[in-house]
Amino acid sequence: MAAGIEGETSAARKVLIAEDDANIVESLSFVLGRAGFEVGTALDGDEVLRRLRVEAFDVLVLDLMLPKRNGFEVLKAIKAEPALRALPVLVLTAKGQPQDRRLVESIGAEAFMTKPFSNTDLVDAVRRLVRS
Repeated sequence: MAAGIEGETSAARKVLIAEDDANIVESLSFVLGRAGFEVGTALDGDEVLRRLRVEAFDVLVLDLMLPKRNGFEVLKAIKAEPALRALPVLVLTAKGQPQDRRLVESIGAEAFMTKPFSNTDLVDAVRRLVRS
């Protein structure tokens, strides 16, 4: 494996990927799985909240453009719910406008990345959030 992709800091850590594009889900699952993370997926905003309420995850990778409940609404719900608000959230989105970044940061997202993304940068960001 490439340097910087594997590491003991990600061992047994669970990441939930909230993304409705099957190709991106497959790519993220592969990259994060190869880096040693256990990966779960949710294809819409309602499923994200359902899974977070019954399973323990260490990080959420959240797309903003989700069906049923968009990523902004999901993020607001997470940060308003005492049992979930400490969960680190990495927003990974094609909506890279400065106002989108400011909005998700004001709601409480810990990190923001735009698509397309570097695999190494993604893994590094998730690892930083796991450690925080």
